[in-house]
Amino acid sequence: MRNLLLHRLILTACWLGAALATPVMAQESGLVTLETRQDSQGWEAVGRLDIRGKGFCTAALIRDKLILTAAHCLYDTDGTLIAPDRFAFRAGLRDGRAQATRTVSRAIAHPEYDYDGDATDAEEVAMDIAVLELDQPIRSTRIRPYLVAQRPITGDAVGVVSYGRGREDAPSLQEVCSVLGRQTGVIVMTCDVEYGSSGSPVFMVQDGQTRIASVVSAMAQVNGQKVSLGTSLAGPLNALLAHFASLGPARPGGTQRLINTDERNDTGAKFVRP
Repeated sequence: MRNLLLHRLILTACWLGAALATPVMAQESGLVTLETRQDSQGWEAVGRLDIRGKGFCTAALIRDKLILTAAHCLYDTDGTLIAPDRFAFRAGLRDGRAQATRTVSRAIAHPEYDYDGDATDAEEVAMDIAVLELDQPIRSTRIRPYLVAQRPITGDAVGVVSYGRGREDAPSLQEVCSVLGRQTGVIVMTCDVEYGSSGSPVFMVQDGQTRIASVVSAMAQVNGQKVSLGTSLAGPLNALLAHFASLGPARPGGTQRLINTDERNDTGAKFVRP
């Protein structure tokens, strides 16, 4: 399957450079492929979000009929919104078999997300989340929707489950990576992501439960160091869910056009949409 078309932008990021100066607090782990049912236990609600004719992203179940991913995954290479019938969510996909497969009835991005084909600035990354409504709920004792964590802070240990280039057929888990810093609603992390990992859930353990703390939006490279950028869910997800609820039942065609903002300001670094 082809990976999503990637967009690049060369900038000079002062805030990213400052974040990278923060010492890494956690003892980090490498990527591990979740090859067996036992390995995948607890991660079944993460799935590959296939986009017919384009590639895939990663998504996670947050309600029995709602998945969370990156907003830029909703757009085609020409900048148009992708019709919902081109999406398929394959929960727990491993070696060609999914724990559950659902099509999508509609796809809604954050109302302030403004797609222009590039990871241009912190404001865009900060709103780069979307929810997709499934055609049928997923109700299973093995596939349970994730709760949302409180906003992570610098030095917190997080983890990520993702699909990506070269590992399309099974999810990979990085159990421990670090939050290097936050800036303008963007979380800068050391988590190892690849092309196809857009929308991957970033997890924290809070109150004894594994919860989603962020969603992978982009990769960046500063002074030769690869970092990943995610959206802070604290406010944006509540706004997105309220926007989704205000739309009422799905309309024919499913994909809602967004309310865009036109503000732009340079931040910096080499950004790549994973």
